[in-house]
Amino acid sequence: MKSKIFAIVNQKGGTGKTTTTANLGAALAANSKKVLLVDMDPQASLSYYFGFHNEVYHVGKVLEDEEMDDRFINEISENFHILPGHIELADMELSLVNKDNRVYVLKTILEEYLKSTSYDYILIDCPPSLSLLTINSLNLADEIIVPMQLEVLSMQGLELIQKTVNNLNDSYHPSLKIKGILPIMYDTRKKITQEIIDYINENIKIPIFDSNIRSDVRLVEAPSFAKSILDYAPKSNSANDYRAFAKEIISLG
Repeated sequence: MKSKIFAIVNQKGGTGKTTTTANLGAALAANSKKVLLVDMDPQASLSYYFGFHNEVYHVGKVLEDEEMDDRFINEISENFHILPGHIELADMELSLVNKDNRVYVLKTILEEYLKSTSYDYILIDCPPSLSLLTINSLNLADEIIVPMQLEVLSMQGLELIQKTVNNLNDSYHPSLKIKGILPIMYDTRKKITQEIIDYINENIKIPIFDSNIRSDVRLVEAPSFAKSILDYAPKSNSANDYRAFAKEIISLG
C-alpha cells in the first residue's frame, strides 16, 4: 500500500504546525498505523520536540548527498519514527538552487526509499515560508493540512497557501490539494471563531475539519519532556482532540 503523505503547512508562524505534526503522528501511531515524521524546518523544532535535533544523519544530509537509508530514521516509539531536521537545513537553500532537479530532490529520494518500507502515513513539518524547502515538501506530499488559529490575522497566511497551491498545480504538481483547515486554540466563547469559519466557508471554500484542537497548557508543556500529548497528559482535552483528529484523517482516507 502506498504511503499517504501530508504536508503540514502554514506560512504564518506560531500556528501550531509542529505541535500538530508531532501529535497527529502520535495519535495515528496509537491507531496501529506506521508513521514517519519528516522535519523540513531549519529551526528543527519537531526534532527538538522528541530529542533528535543533533543527529549526524538528518534530512539536510539527505538533500545534500541525494541518498537515503535506514541510518537516517530514528524511532520515537513502536511504529512511530522521525527523519530529523538540523540547523544545517538553513544552508541547503543555496545548494538546492544549483541542482537541476531542485524542486523535486526530496520527492526523488524519499519515493525511492519508501518503496522498501511500509509506512501508512508520512507527515512533513514545513518551514513557515515559501522556500525551496517548502516547495520540495509540497511536491512530495499528496495533500496539505493547514493548522490555523481562527483570527483575522491568520487569513493572510491562508490566502498565501491557497495561492502557492494554485501555482504548484499549474507548474509542478497538478494533483496537490488542501485536505483541510484544522482549527487550533479553538474557543467557541469567542464570537470571531464562528465568523471566521463562516467567512472561509462562504468565500475561500477550503474544507474545515470537523475536529479542532482546544487551548490546553499541557500541550505547551509536553515538548519539555520529549513526549506527545498522548503520553504526557493522556486524559487532557488536547490529547482527546488529537485522537479525534487522527480518527477523522483515517476515516477520510
